Amino acid sequence: MRFNGRYRQWLAVMTALGVFLFAASVQAGTISLNYRLKWLFNTSVAGDIFAADQGYFTAVGLDVTVKEGSPEKNAIKELELGYADFGVASADQVIRALDKGADVVVLAQLFQVNPMQWIYRADQPEIKVLSDLKDRHIGITFGGNDETIMKTILAKSGLASQDVKLSGVRFDFTPFLKKQVDVWPVYLNSQGVILQDKLSREGEAVYFFNPSDFGVNFVANSIVTSGKMIENHPDRVKRFLGALIDAWEAAMDPANEAAVLRVVKKKDKGTRDDIRQKQLTVTRKLIKPDRTVRIGRMDVAAWKQTETIMLKEGQIKAPVNIESRLAGPDSF
Repeated sequence: MRFNGRYRQWLAVMTALGVFLFAASVQAGTISLNYRLKWLFNTSVAGDIFAADQGYFTAVGLDVTVKEGSPEKNAIKELELGYADFGVASADQVIRALDKGADVVVLAQLFQVNPMQWIYRADQPEIKVLSDLKDRHIGITFGGNDETIMKTILAKSGLASQDVKLSGVRFDFTPFLKKQVDVWPVYLNSQGVILQDKLSREGEAVYFFNPSDFGVNFVANSIVTSGKMIENHPDRVKRFLGALIDAWEAAMDPANEAAVLRVVKKKDKGTRDDIRQKQLTVTRKLIKPDRTVRIGRMDVAAWKQTETIMLKEGQIKAPVNIESRLAGPDSF
């Protein structure tokens, strides 16, 4: 069949209109959600960034705005206020919130190994047993989870408060670089990589003190939402969580490293490329320490230990039965 010019124009217009209406209908069916991270955009949130950039959310009909976190931007508080639908929080934040009556549920555990560790120079004796902490000058963030972890370690070691020196630290590494503080708290996959690189360039080697090596397993970043969201919109929860975990699995696959680094660089332009690559390597080991471990797996024993530690330290008034608030990826 041959079409005249006018018919061709009409067909082109109708085709364009059909495409427009189809796109509009898809857009109209897209659900907008807010996802608040715990900290700034960097390699430690590679899976979250990858999910948004590579269309994992849009593929399941979700328009998700991924927002940076900060000390002033608490994901659980934003869930309560309705500013966020999903968020990232550490176990101590979740347990404190539950102790105060918050309606928060844990959907998945991102880090299987807590990145909160301590760095110290290799010209000092290696900490092989907890009693090796004796006479060390240790930095802690007063009010932070590292304070709770270190106090638990000291109690477990049998050392008295006068056996070590504790000093409050902030985001400025100067006291550690000037050797005013011996043992400094870092997130292994971000600050740890930066400090190790800096000292290596100055001819100094370092060790890392990992609490989990000594039986103190304090759970780090996990994906959270409200019980209300699960009750009212279980399908949204299922779609969001499924897309996010798929993105994290892809982001932690070494085969996708180049693509992941490109995506992270868009959000974190201030970090050198080589540092970003090292950070991703370390992050991969913390998120997926074993190839058989499924991202999002709940370490229930570690959650219960975290609650026990906080109860013993007086950070919560009564047990919160944290295991009853761990939904897990397989629940949806």
